[in-house]
Amino acid sequence: MRFAVSPMWEVGPSYRLLASGATPHVHRPWTDQVGPRLAAAGLDRGWLAELIPPSGYVPDFLNPAPTGPAPSLAEELDRVRATPTGRVRQDLDRLRQEQGRLGPRTRTLYADPRARLVRVAEEIETYWELALAPYWARIRAVLDADVFHRARQAAEHGAGRLFNDLHPSVSWGDDALRLSRRHRPLSRGTAGAGLLLIPSVFTGPVPFTRVTPPEPPQLAYPARGTGALWEPRTAGSAEALAAVLGRSRTRLLTELESPASTTELARRTGLSAAGVSQYLTALRAAGLVSSHRAGRSVLYARTSVAESLLVATARTPGVERGLSQGGAT
Repeated sequence: MRFAVSPMWEVGPSYRLLASGATPHVHRPWTDQVGPRLAAAGLDRGWLAELIPPSGYVPDFLNPAPTGPAPSLAEELDRVRATPTGRVRQDLDRLRQEQGRLGPRTRTLYADPRARLVRVAEEIETYWELALAPYWARIRAVLDADVFHRARQAAEHGAGRLFNDLHPSVSWGDDALRLSRRHRPLSRGTAGAGLLLIPSVFTGPVPFTRVTPPEPPQLAYPARGTGALWEPRTAGSAEALAAVLGRSRTRLLTELESPASTTELARRTGLSAAGVSQYLTALRAAGLVSSHRAGRSVLYARTSVAESLLVATARTPGVERGLSQGGAT
């Protein structure tokens, strides 16, 4: 048994959540920001719209078993593109059986998997850049914290405690792992060896499973801490940080509670667009800000390093007073 953090296990569930229109309260800040971007890019009617239906089965080839503890999106997409033709068609046969038909794009994928998987991967990359990459530092922090908690739980109390605390639908007893809401039985004799546990902030309200021997079964479950994922994290004071970075750069970091463009940041802060661009360039060079293409604009987001700095200075008094006065860089 091992844990893994998987970008693709965030792609599918997050896309389904956006497409469903039934947004849980916890994810509303994210969907309000991301939904318009996806519609503008046409991703609400592309490959993913046909491969990820509002409910039911999602083709297994979209979630290859992670080979390490934290593969990158590029590594996972390499494996998606390399899916054998027979595997793709087998998964699409099941999708057609459950949904009643295949869409026009998935029919071309069925006819020529090798060529069309390249197009699927390109759309996933676009979706990632628009919907998940600007938020990945925050998402990854929740996933890593969950893995740390579960691993310590298993080490101190055993696997039984881990499973019984994982989700109400998962239980361990009498040397058997039971998934009460799984529609198909899972037999150790037919499944691959081992078990892969994957926390996800968008999987819910019940765990997802993927069983494709000889790979180990995958169990993607809702990560601890998801409820606080989009809550504002800039609290207390960043005055100490401003003394190092300058007030304007620190103000931009605090404004990047959600990803924003140069124009939006200039409007919020009253700084000139040229000044904002200059400060963001410096922050990016220092590893405190990342940039992500969103159509004709570029979104800037705080990195995990910036999040850590803001948390570390959160208890210093006076940020509201110090940063609201504007002033020098």
